[in-house]
Amino acid sequence: MTRGRAVPAVIAVVHRDDAVLLVRRGRPPNVGAWGFPGGKVEFGETLRAAAERETLEETGIRCAAVRVLDCLDSIDLSDEPGWHYVLVAVLCRWVEGEPVAGDDAAEARWVPVAALDDWPGIIADVARVARLGAE
Repeated sequence: MTRGRAVPAVIAVVHRDDAVLLVRRGRPPNVGAWGFPGGKVEFGETLRAAAERETLEETGIRCAAVRVLDCLDSIDLSDEPGWHYVLVAVLCRWVEGEPVAGDDAAEARWVPVAALDDWPGIIADVARVARLGAE
């Protein structure tokens, strides 16, 4: 069994008032599930720039990265080749725009932080990380 390497990626935690920006994944991994906009960090790109770029590509929202909130692993070794993403959660400040699904997002919307525990199809740790950014 041949395995690749862990891939660095960002997730953008963008708050506006009492809500956080979420996307429903349109492509694997986690297709159909709700999570933060994000994706792979390109060679030579900073974490902050990657979070801002991925948010714009997936949602049309312009944001400004503020700081790193947390780091998580997304690992699935059940099938060959599997995947391992090292996710860096970046707190971002909303600048402008309304969510419109783009790139690999099937849907994008503001979701009240208070509704996250009951949000259907939410990816593990999304509610916890969203609350870190709301503090």
